[in-house]
Amino acid sequence: MTNEMHSILVVDDETSMRELLEVLLSKQGYKVSNAKNGKQALKMIQKNDYDLILSDIRLGDITGLGVLKAAKKKNTDTVVIMISAYSTTEIAVEAMNGGAYDFVPKPFDNSELRQTIQKALELKTLEQEKERASTELKDNMHFNRIIGRSPGMQAIYKRIEQVAPTKTNVLITGESGTGKELIARAIHENSDRRDSAFVVVNCGGIPDTLIESEFFGHVKGSFTGAVSDKQGLFETADQGTIFLDEIGELSPILQVKLLRAVQETSFKPVGGTKEIKVDVRIISATNKKLEQEVIEGNFREDLFFRLNVVPLKVPPLRDRKGDVALLARHFAGKYSKEMEKDIVKLSSYAIDFLNKYSFPGNVRELENLIERSVALSSTNIILPESLTISMHKKRRWIEGIKGRRFDLDEVEQGMDLDEILSTIEQAYLKKAMEISGGNKSKAAEYLNLSLRSMRYRLDKCS
Repeated sequence: MTNEMHSILVVDDETSMRELLEVLLSKQGYKVSNAKNGKQALKMIQKNDYDLILSDIRLGDITGLGVLKAAKKKNTDTVVIMISAYSTTEIAVEAMNGGAYDFVPKPFDNSELRQTIQKALELKTLEQEKERASTELKDNMHFNRIIGRSPGMQAIYKRIEQVAPTKTNVLITGESGTGKELIARAIHENSDRRDSAFVVVNCGGIPDTLIESEFFGHVKGSFTGAVSDKQGLFETADQGTIFLDEIGELSPILQVKLLRAVQETSFKPVGGTKEIKVDVRIISATNKKLEQEVIEGNFREDLFFRLNVVPLKVPPLRDRKGDVALLARHFAGKYSKEMEKDIVKLSSYAIDFLNKYSFPGNVRELENLIERSVALSSTNIILPESLTISMHKKRRWIEGIKGRRFDLDEVEQGMDLDEILSTIEQAYLKKAMEISGGNKSKAAEYLNLSLRSMRYRLDKCS
């Protein structure tokens, strides 16, 4: 904000002082008005909004403290600086307690007064930025935890409202980092089960040898190391909700046992003979395409239908236009508070930079990026420089044909390049045959191949 956008009211009963301050501040680009006494100042305050009021204490009729009180009553955001040649500790304390920003004794140094006014207005601007960001966040936070106003997220909120009051099982799908657990919690917290347990199970993080015991518990002596009875997660979630994250990672054997538990709403602990009856709502989540997993025989069709009663697909961040800035400001505020910094905003250039990035890691990647940027920032405004450092140094993909990205993380973990290339080849061949209606010559043209090469590749992949 430039000085020209700030309005200042000077209140002093000395003509020479009013003229001095008006000239001094006008040269700095401020819009300056003046009042010769307290009564005139009160009338002007009622009619106009001022960013800052510079008032003498002794005005002859109404004191500067009266002007201060009236200004704060009209608008608490107005900055008031008191000046006086007859200051006492008691008056200074009273002024500060009344909301004055500072108390400046006469005679004052012109340069120091300018700096005091500039700092006061900068603080006012920053506080307004914080207030606007806080209001924006409140207006766009749903179910006390989910942030976003894009059409895709609006559809998610509507679905949550529809499904939360029911007992229906829900399958949440979406890419990693899109916030599937937040949505599951929102469903639980807006259901009549909100006062009971919400149990989170990472199906991909429990070894196959232990997962049955984790799900359903075990009895003492049922296997080596079972020194006592253990309650399973399904029993812990009785009357509440169990959230099965990464459900697509379940082994075929566990899929069978889970199917029975879902169908019968009961189970037997490992090594046990007694059925345990539970009332549990199941919310599942996966970043896999379970329909394709069913087709390929990796996931049971009957279990899929039991879990997928109400499907809920979370859009990736790249499809949530307008939400990136909202989320970035939220995370900046969160980590600014945690790190005891005073980050008040992201620059417009930083927001533009973020909006141009596709965020393959979705909201989780954005949060990590902002956390690093808050840590790196040496000012109270996040600039593109701190974003650039973290984003490009951490980037682990290369640009392929026409901007297509290929993730390189798999290389460090070991991979089968021939298998990957074969999978890509098969996908393109299949698509070309589909759009050509099975015409090999036409399909070969789409892929810029000779008919002979097309036939060879089809035979190789069949």
